[in-house]
Amino acid sequence: MRSGILYLVSGPSGSGKSTLCRRLTAEGEARFSVSCTTRAPRPGETHGREYYFLTPDEFAAKVGAGEFLEHAEVHGNRYGTLRAEVIEHLALGRDVVMDIDVQGAAQVRACADPTIRQALVDLFVMPPDEAELETRLRGRGTDSDEVIALRLHNAIGEMRHWPDYRFRLLSGSHEEDYAKFKSLLIGERLRVSRLSAD
Repeated sequence: MRSGILYLVSGPSGSGKSTLCRRLTAEGEARFSVSCTTRAPRPGETHGREYYFLTPDEFAAKVGAGEFLEHAEVHGNRYGTLRAEVIEHLALGRDVVMDIDVQGAAQVRACADPTIRQALVDLFVMPPDEAELETRLRGRGTDSDEVIALRLHNAIGEMRHWPDYRFRLLSGSHEEDYAKFKSLLIGERLRVSRLSAD
C-alpha cells in the first residue's frame, strides 16, 4: 500500500483554488484535514467536523507542545492544522488536500518530519492576469469595492510567491482547471506507488 500524498494548494482569492479543493474532496479523491480554531462556531458547525473549536489557552498549549503543522492568526482568531491528524491519514494511504495561504505553506515546507516531507506536493493556482482576477472577485457579488480593492492588493503580494511552489496551474475554465488539478494528483500517486514498490 502506498503512503498518502499531502496536496498543498495556494493561490490568491478568486484564483479558484478553493473550488478545486472542494470538488476533489466531494469526489472522494482526497480528504480535508480538520483545522483547529479559536473562533466561535457558526450556526450549524460541529466540533470535529468543520473545525476543532479550541479556547485560546488550549490553542496556545498545542503551539507550545509543537503539535501544529502550521498555524496563524487571522482577524484576531487563531487557526492551525494538527500534524498528528495529517500524518494519520498519510500513514493509512489517504491523500490529504490543504487549501492554504503562502505563509502556512512555507511553515509546512519547513517541517522536518520525514513523513510530511516525503508526502508533500505543492501547487500554486494563478489567475491569467489581474483583470481576470478582478472580474472573478466582482462576479461573486459578495464584496464591496473596498474589500475587492484590498483582495486585489493582497493577491498581487501572494502571486510573488509562485516560484516557491513545485507546480503552477494557470487558471482557465473550471473544467480545464479541474482536469489539470486531478491529473497532477494521479501522476503523483503513480510516483509514490513506484517509490513504495522499490
